[in-house]
Amino acid sequence: MSIKTQVALACLAVAPGLSAQKQYGFQSVPNDPLQTRIYTLDNGLTVYLSRNEDAPRVFTNIAVRAGSKNDPHDATGLAHYLEHMLFKGSSRIATTDWNKESALLLQISNLYEQRRSVTDEAERDRLYARIDSLSGLAAQYAIPNEYDKMISSIGAKATNAYTWVEQTVYVNDVPSDELERWMMIESERFRELVLRLFHTELETVYEEFNMGQDNDRRKANKALNEALYRKHEYGTQTTIGTGEHLKNPSMEKIHHYFKTYYVPNNMAIVLAGDIDYDKTIALVDKHFGAWKPKDVPAFTVTPEDPITAPVNVEVRGPMAEWVDLAWRLQGADSQEEMIADLVSGMLSNGQAGLIDLDLIQAQKVLNAYASTTGMKDYTTFTLHAEPKQGQSLEEARDLLLQQLARIGRGEFQEWLIPAVINNYRQQRIRFYNERNNMRVSAMTSAFILGQDWKNVVDYYDRMATITKEQVMELVNSRLTPTGHVTVFKRTGADAQVYKVTKPKITPVEINREAVSEWRRIWETVPSATLTPQFVDYDKAIQRGKLKSGIPVFLIPNPSNDLFTLRYIFEMGTNNDRELGLALEYLPYLGTSKLSPTDLKVEFFKLGLDYQVSASEDRMYVTLTGLEQNIAKGMQLFEGLLADAQVNEGALKELINDVEKDRKDALKNKSVVLHNAMFNQARYGDRSPFKDRLSVQEMRALPAKALVDRIRNLNTFQHKVFYYGRKPMKDVVALLDKEHKVKGLTPYPPAREYKELDITGNTVIFVDHDMVQTEMLMVNKSGAFDAARMPYASLFNEYFGSGLSSIVFQEIREAKALAYSAYCNYGTPVRKDQAHYLRAFIGTQSDKLGDATTAMLALMNDMPADEGQFKGAKEAAIKVIASDRITKENIYWSWDQMQRLGVDFDLRKRNYETIPGITLADMKAFFDQHVKGRNFTFLVIGKEANVDFKALEKLGTVKKMTKKDVFGYGEE
Repeated sequence: MSIKTQVALACLAVAPGLSAQKQYGFQSVPNDPLQTRIYTLDNGLTVYLSRNEDAPRVFTNIAVRAGSKNDPHDATGLAHYLEHMLFKGSSRIATTDWNKESALLLQISNLYEQRRSVTDEAERDRLYARIDSLSGLAAQYAIPNEYDKMISSIGAKATNAYTWVEQTVYVNDVPSDELERWMMIESERFRELVLRLFHTELETVYEEFNMGQDNDRRKANKALNEALYRKHEYGTQTTIGTGEHLKNPSMEKIHHYFKTYYVPNNMAIVLAGDIDYDKTIALVDKHFGAWKPKDVPAFTVTPEDPITAPVNVEVRGPMAEWVDLAWRLQGADSQEEMIADLVSGMLSNGQAGLIDLDLIQAQKVLNAYASTTGMKDYTTFTLHAEPKQGQSLEEARDLLLQQLARIGRGEFQEWLIPAVINNYRQQRIRFYNERNNMRVSAMTSAFILGQDWKNVVDYYDRMATITKEQVMELVNSRLTPTGHVTVFKRTGADAQVYKVTKPKITPVEINREAVSEWRRIWETVPSATLTPQFVDYDKAIQRGKLKSGIPVFLIPNPSNDLFTLRYIFEMGTNNDRELGLALEYLPYLGTSKLSPTDLKVEFFKLGLDYQVSASEDRMYVTLTGLEQNIAKGMQLFEGLLADAQVNEGALKELINDVEKDRKDALKNKSVVLHNAMFNQARYGDRSPFKDRLSVQEMRALPAKALVDRIRNLNTFQHKVFYYGRKPMKDVVALLDKEHKVKGLTPYPPAREYKELDITGNTVIFVDHDMVQTEMLMVNKSGAFDAARMPYASLFNEYFGSGLSSIVFQEIREAKALAYSAYCNYGTPVRKDQAHYLRAFIGTQSDKLGDATTAMLALMNDMPADEGQFKGAKEAAIKVIASDRITKENIYWSWDQMQRLGVDFDLRKRNYETIPGITLADMKAFFDQHVKGRNFTFLVIGKEANVDFKALEKLGTVKKMTKKDVFGYGEE
C-alpha cells in the first residue's frame, strides 16, 4: 500500500466512541415537538439536529446563507450555476489525474475571462472553439457523476439542490447507518470547488433558462418582483440570471463567490431522522470541524421607496389567465410578517376564509388565494385570482381588493382569528412534525433567516396574542389599495421571449468505468447493515365489521390527536360518468338546516375538513381533523350526504367553471402531453380521458339527479378505513350510530377501455406555443407480472432514472442534448393493466433529432458497466432496508398490493431477488422488454420550429389537434 493511500485511509477511518471524547453545548427550547438541538462548532458552523425514529433514515440539508441576491451585478445567475457545479466532485473525487486536469481547467478559465472582454463575434467564436477543444481534453480525466454514484450507492434518495434569493441548499435523504459515509463525501465535496465539465453544465443552465420562457408562472413572478423591488436584488436580479450574463460566464467569479460564502460560519448542517444526538454532533465535528472560518461581507440593503399608486404590469404567455396583487412588508420574523401571515389565513385557508366563502364558495371567481412569503429583508404579501369564463382580470382584481378591505373594516367574525391559528397548528402537526423533510425545511429556514428557534417553536402562541385591531391596522396602513403591484397574466403571444443561443458543444467521452482513488478508499470504510422490516398486513391492520356488514380497517395513530376517516368505493367515473360532476357539486350544497357556507364554517370551527373525489375506478369520501370532534364531524357530514339540498344556481355556475377549466387545460403543456396525448397513445380515440360528459350533456342534467346520487352514495358497497386514537370497538360503535347505510347494492358495471398494442412506430405531434420541444416515448410492455418488479426496479436505478443513471450521463452530461431525460419501466395500479416503458426528452427544438437518436441508441444497446451496476444494486437494497412503512401508509401499502392481486409486502421479494441479479440477467431483461421495441412518439412543440424530417425517420407522423386528443376544443 502506498504512503498516499495510507494517509487517505487514516483521514477516512471511523473513530469509535466519538461521543465520549468531547462535550458539545447546544441550544434547545422547552416543549419543542421537534426536539431540536442547535450546536455551533468552534469554526462557526451551525448544526441543527432533530430526532425522529419512525424509520432508520436521516433527511439532510447543507445550507449556505447566500443566494441570488449575493450575485455580482455583472454576473447574475452565478449562485445557481455554482450549485450545479458542486455535484462535479473535487480534486480527489471524480478525477483520474488531477494534476493534468487542473492545468487544462486553468487554461479554460483564462479563456473564459478573455472572452468576456471581447465583443467581436468572430473572435468570441474562435475563443469558444478553443474552450470546447480544451474541455474535451480535460474531460479525459473527469469521472462524470462520481459524486452521484457514491451517494446513490449508500441508499440516498431525494438527492438535489436549490438556489433562491438568499440561500443555496443541498439535499439528501440517507439511511441512518450511512450517515458517516455521507459526511465523508460532503465534507470533501464542500472542501473546494472544481469547475470540471463546465461548458456541458453551462449548456444545461442555458436549457433551464430557456425552459423558463415556457413557464408563465416564472415570467409573472419575475415581472412582479421587478415592479415590487425596484432597488433590492429581490427584483433587480433573478436566480437564473440574465441571458447575457449566462453567455459570458466567469469561472474566476464563481471561485470567488465560493471562497466568500461557502465558509463554515455562513453554513449549516441540518439533520432530521433516526439519530443519536451526541454521536451525530461528534461526527459532524470530526468531518466538518476542520473547515476554516472567514469573515463574510455584510449584505447592504438599499431601502425601497414607498409605493404610493398602484403599479400595473402585463405578462403574456400561452397558459390560462390570472391576476396577482402584491404588497411589500417588513422581513421575516417581524411583527408585520406575522400579522400578514394571519391575514393570509383569514382570507384563504381552503375552507372558511373570506376569499374561500365569498369568492370561491359563492362562485364569483374560478380560484383565488392569499399567501405570504417571508424573506430576510422584506416580506411579500400576495393575492391571486383566476377569472371565471367571461370575467376580466380587472374584475377579479377588484373582488380581491374588496375582501382585503373587509378585513380592514373589521367585517369578520370573532371566531375567525383563533380558528385560523388552530388550523395552522394542525397543519404543523400533520406535516412538519411527522415528516423529516418538513422538519429540515423549518430548521433550514430558521438558519437562513437568522431566526431564534424559540420564535419558531412559539410562533402560533405569539400569533394568538394578535388582536383584531392590530390586524385591521396592518391592512389599513400597509396593505392599501394604492400601495401594491398588480400583474395581469394574459393569454397570448409573448413578444419579449428571450432565448439563449447556445454555442456548438462537442460531446465528451464518458469514463463510465473509471473510479477515483478517493472513492476506492471510501468504499473500504465499513458501515452497519440495516435489517429490513417488511409489513405483516394481517398483524398490522386491525379488522372489524359494522352491523350493516361493511368492513372496517384500522391503523392506530401513535403520534398525535388527528384522525382520518375514509369511505372507499370501488367505483368511479368509469362506472358512472355523472359521478364526478356530482362530487364537484357537493361542496356547493347545504342541508335543510345549514347553508353551504354555514357548513363550511362549522367544520372549520371544529378543526375538521371533508373531501370527496372520484378517479376512473375509485371514489373516496374523507373526513379529517381533531380526534375530539370526530363525532360532531360525522353528524355534520352524514347529515350532508343524507340531506343535501338542490342548488340550481350553483350547478349552473359549476358547469361554467368546468367548461373554463377544460379550456384552460388546453393551454397547459404538461396536461396536453402527459394526460391527453399519453391517453391517446394508450387507448386510441376511445379512452377514459375523453369519454366523459360534454358540457352540453352536463347542462341537460337535472340538479336533482346529481343530488340523488349524493344521497344514495351510502347505498353502495364500500369499506371504511380509520386512522386515529380510538380502539376498534369505539370506532365501530361510532360508525354504527352515525354512518347512515340504506342497504348495500352492487356497483354499476364499468365501461371498458382497451389498451392498444403498439405494433409499429408512430409519431403523434401536437402544436403548442413553447420555446422547448418535449417528447414522450411510450411502449406497452405486457400484462402486469409481479416477478418483473425486482428487475424493473433495478433497471430504473441503473439505466433510466436519477443523476447517476446511464441515460442521464449520456444524454445530459456527455452530450448536453437535453435538460431533462429519463427512461422508466413502470408498474400499473391494477393487475388488469399493463406495464409501460416510457422515455422522456425535454430539449431545444433543434436538438430533438440528436437527442432522440442518442436515446434510441441507448435503448437498443444497453451499456454494460459492472461497477455502476454494482452501485445500483447496493442503492436499491439500501433503500429497501432503510425504508419503513408506518402509520396510515401501512393501510395504503396493503391496498396497493390488493389492487395488484398480491397478498404480501412486495418489497420482500425485491430485497431477496435483487442481490442475485447479475448484469447478464439485466441484459436479458433489457433485451426482452426494452430493446427493439416499437414506440408511439408523443411530441409537443411549436410547429414552425420542429424538424419534421427528423420525426419522419422515427415512424409515421400524425399531426393531431388539441381537440383530437382532448375530445373538445376552444369553441
